[in-house]
Amino acid sequence: MKDSLGRSINYLRISVTDLCNLRCQYCMPQSGITKKKHEEMLTIEEMLELAGIFVSMGINKIRLTGGEPLLKKGILALTESIALLNGLKDFSLTTNGVLLKDNAEALKKAGLHRVNISLDTLNPEKYKYITRGGDLANVLEGMKQAMRVGLEPVKINVVLIGGFNDNEIADFAELTKEGFEVRFIELMPVGEATQWSLNQFIPNTTVLERIDLKSVKSNDYSSPARYYEIAGAKGRIGLINPMTCKFCQSCNRIRITSDGKLKTCLHSNHEVDLKKALRENGDVKGLIQKTILQKPEAHLLENKEYLEKNMNQIGG
Repeated sequence: MKDSLGRSINYLRISVTDLCNLRCQYCMPQSGITKKKHEEMLTIEEMLELAGIFVSMGINKIRLTGGEPLLKKGILALTESIALLNGLKDFSLTTNGVLLKDNAEALKKAGLHRVNISLDTLNPEKYKYITRGGDLANVLEGMKQAMRVGLEPVKINVVLIGGFNDNEIADFAELTKEGFEVRFIELMPVGEATQWSLNQFIPNTTVLERIDLKSVKSNDYSSPARYYEIAGAKGRIGLINPMTCKFCQSCNRIRITSDGKLKTCLHSNHEVDLKKALRENGDVKGLIQKTILQKPEAHLLENKEYLEKNMNQIGG
């Protein structure tokens, strides 16, 4: 599929739930979210049907997200079914890692290729603070188990927060010596994170200032990350700079929310209801094609046009 600007759209993120077992301060309200009615959400069968439609239209890369996707009942069955879709080349999942230790082997056997783990500190007390009660030990065990069973490369997503974790940049970089890929992501003004971003944003150039990195080439033109490595490392360091260095010109991704809305831009409030079309036997493919052609040229964060929803509601 191509949009009106000629960008090839081949990457789909499917949010399987908006629920989470953590309450990260820049992601979710302390009270959590109001659980939606069952009929408001996509069923596992509908997620699989939509995944099949998208793959038939040219999508060859799928990522399952949340909320926390490992909370979703039927996640292993969904993983196994999606993995069998003809034409799918890259299949991954983003998780907070809390439940990964007990699920990594089953996910690998179901056909998942790799995982991304969201982790913003390696300090147990700071982790407990930022997640409002989480246990870092569970995540570290999950990381190791993912590596052991071959869900590689295991990518660690670190949201860079000024005054909170910028003193841990070197510690995260050391993880690449163990084979992990560490990606520093600039804090974006999305939902709960808007005030955080305005007050504690620091650019990813901070990483380059703090540690000695060597630039390495990437074969993936559409990747938002610029890659580097430290001496003696098995894994890479990626810098994702949505605020200071827009990469919209090569954006190849679209998203389906857990309640069935299609988003062509993470930072746009515009959504199209695929669930309604699916349940009413509408022209789902036609609706998708029409929506892809409406994909915006770029986000407008610099104009303070911020996303209203929290990241857990859209799949990140």
